[in-house]
Amino acid sequence: MKRAYVSIGSNIDRETNVRSAIAQLRRRYGRLIISPIYESEAVGFVGSAFYNGVIGLRTSIDALALNAELRTIEGEHGRRRDAAKFCSRSLDLDLLIWGDIVMQRPELILPRPEILEQAYVLRPLADIAGDVRHPLDGRTLRELWLQLKPSAQAMRIVEFTLD
Repeated sequence: MKRAYVSIGSNIDRETNVRSAIAQLRRRYGRLIISPIYESEAVGFVGSAFYNGVIGLRTSIDALALNAELRTIEGEHGRRRDAAKFCSRSLDLDLLIWGDIVMQRPELILPRPEILEQAYVLRPLADIAGDVRHPLDGRTLRELWLQLKPSAQAMRIVEFTLD
């Protein structure tokens, strides 16, 4: 069984979509580790603020199969894959890390480059997996978070309870 970390984000009906996606992941994978949910401004376009977090889960399926399942869940929540890269989203689920695997495929890059670039990805990931080492960089996710250059992106924890 591999430990996988999946980012979750939404800026369209965000609370409903984040809750629903977490419930689906819980039904499929059982016990989840769930980061705090953060609110942050849209990056790369003008749009409503996002809810972002990270989910940790264990799975025996391979990274490509897990990625396909995440795409299916996105689609069930109204996500259109043919939309512009930087746009509002009902649901965004990205496989960030799958064990210590490094992969460069057209449909999946592991670890996701955004881990090292975006506070809204790294902060919740470090919250739940601070001692995990980045498969390429070698530093722990906590170290990476503490060394991330301050950005103009403000983030705040959202009061978000799950059933």
